[in-house]
Amino acid sequence: MDKSHFDRHTSAQYNAELEEARKNLMQMGGLVEQQVEDALKALMEMDTALAQRVIETDNTVNEMELEIDEECTRILALRHPAASDLRFVIAVTKAVNDLERMGDEASKVAKHTLELADTGSGPQGYVELRHIGEKVRHMVSQALDSFARLNTESAFEVLQQDQAVDLEYGTAIRTLVTTMMEDPRTITRALNVMWSLRSLERIGDHARNVAESVIYLVKGKDVRHIKLDQVEAQIKKK
Repeated sequence: MDKSHFDRHTSAQYNAELEEARKNLMQMGGLVEQQVEDALKALMEMDTALAQRVIETDNTVNEMELEIDEECTRILALRHPAASDLRFVIAVTKAVNDLERMGDEASKVAKHTLELADTGSGPQGYVELRHIGEKVRHMVSQALDSFARLNTESAFEVLQQDQAVDLEYGTAIRTLVTTMMEDPRTITRALNVMWSLRSLERIGDHARNVAESVIYLVKGKDVRHIKLDQVEAQIKKK
């Protein structure tokens, strides 16, 4: 399945509706990707003005989710899509939901930034935060690119990256807990960093979900809750 799928119907209007849904999804994805990047930058640089903009952007993301959901509902009701068309509409609906959740988590990171700023502290010294943040940001970008190009190999790489992020997240949390036990004065600061890390890890999970939707769309296989080697086998299957 490739982008030519969207202009193969006898109804030009149907073609336009599918393409519009795809374009709107990509537009929403671009906004969320920027939101995640800005949230991470605001946190690392203690930029409260940028953090506030991230929070405000969440309203726009929510509105886009509702609009795209309405588009997909209209297609289902009027076109009665089947086979790959039905998979496409389902995949878009799922991806939109995950993008909205990413926006929520980015907003949470921004709110923790404001809380850290209020206490006069920052995340300096927690190198895991920047490292995990950059990995998650790349996952979001690659997941969206995989959807745009319907590239299952690239989508599978996102799944692999999510596994690596989960391992790093666990290590970082254990380090933070140890820090708080050794020096109670760090508790407030460490908790805000911990919750920020949790939000970043959740963004990675949602990026993985988008990548799984790509595999479902292209291969017609639901690869949720199965091992990576089994997912890889599905991708390689003709």
